[in-house]
Amino acid sequence: MLKIDTGSSAEQAGYIKKELPKSFITVGTILLVVGVVLGIISYIVEPTRAAYSYLTTFLFVVSIGIGSLFLVALEYASGAVWSVPFRRVSEFFSSIVPFLILLAIPLVFNLHDIFKWSQPAAVSSEKILQGKAPYLNVPFFIIRNAVIFIFWTFFYLLIIKNSRKQDSTGEQLLTKRNITTSTIFIPFYAFTISILAIDWMMSIEPTWFSTIFGVYFFAGITMCALAVATLAVLYLLENDYLGNRISDDNVYSLGTLMFAFTAFWGYIAFSQYMLIWYGDLPEETSWFFHRWDGGWKYASIILVITHFIVPFFGLLSSKAKVNHKRLKFMSIWLIANHLFDIYWMVMPGMVVTGHTYFFSWSDLVFPVAAAGLFILLFAIMVKKHNLMPLGDPKLKRGLEFRL
Repeated sequence: MLKIDTGSSAEQAGYIKKELPKSFITVGTILLVVGVVLGIISYIVEPTRAAYSYLTTFLFVVSIGIGSLFLVALEYASGAVWSVPFRRVSEFFSSIVPFLILLAIPLVFNLHDIFKWSQPAAVSSEKILQGKAPYLNVPFFIIRNAVIFIFWTFFYLLIIKNSRKQDSTGEQLLTKRNITTSTIFIPFYAFTISILAIDWMMSIEPTWFSTIFGVYFFAGITMCALAVATLAVLYLLENDYLGNRISDDNVYSLGTLMFAFTAFWGYIAFSQYMLIWYGDLPEETSWFFHRWDGGWKYASIILVITHFIVPFFGLLSSKAKVNHKRLKFMSIWLIANHLFDIYWMVMPGMVVTGHTYFFSWSDLVFPVAAAGLFILLFAIMVKKHNLMPLGDPKLKRGLEFRL
């Protein structure tokens, strides 16, 4: 059995394990506590409105967690080497995956407020909802989503366990196992993320459908996960947490992928809109009309500019992809716009389900809690585990990667 000398790997990388500043724990804890307390108050004051706000943030948390696990699996399945030195960053962010089923529980108690198909009176009065009832019903909704979260957790534990075990054993066989696991996980991920998008967002307006909606959500998820990883990697590099061997060629690849998925998101968004506009079928166009009525038309226009045009030109040049200041700014920009995109998909549904939309302070408190949760979780992971996969046989090639 081939093994890697993890001690020599750390020496070659110039890596010395150290913890993040204590301020990370402090800031993360404060943000989480403040967000949770204000979130509870918002549920007491305006429960329906808070449910929609929480759903938006929940899907944002899912995006970062499962998107990060996808990036880890993609590296293993594709045999990439450039991302190996900082793969642990995505591993740490994916550590939220086992908690997703718990985070979904508050939404289970608000299904009747969010989803029209969960209301017996609405189903009995609409033939379309009656036809979709075998799929869109509360018991089946809860069961299939619970199964999805459990399977995601299973793959997370399997992949991460092998990766961390390799730090101490150096066994190359663990990499082969993760390659096999990742190739199984990726098709399952593609299928389940589409179900998640349909269940938690598309079904808010249950008479509407789009065959490309799952791909649209996938593009946003991957772009956001890349932006989160890039922001964290740049901080760690600039503060000597990842050794001294990682070059701008590795960083360039992160910038290139962010640019690629920005373009991919724009392509899928335009394709969905163009095909529905060209078909001009009432059951398809209604969704876009709801995002054009009232003030939502301004939000739709702003989304096109901020989610596509600005990052597209901001990351277009080769120099931009290695400029740390530019990459950090664009990473924060893309993370914020993915949250805005989810908000744009979820919130107009309030009117469709019989509620009145209004901007609320509760829209801000749940993202604050999410930020605190990820900061706290990341700091704990850095304290407990190595920031570099020292036992990975591809680490040396990753450190020597040059374009």
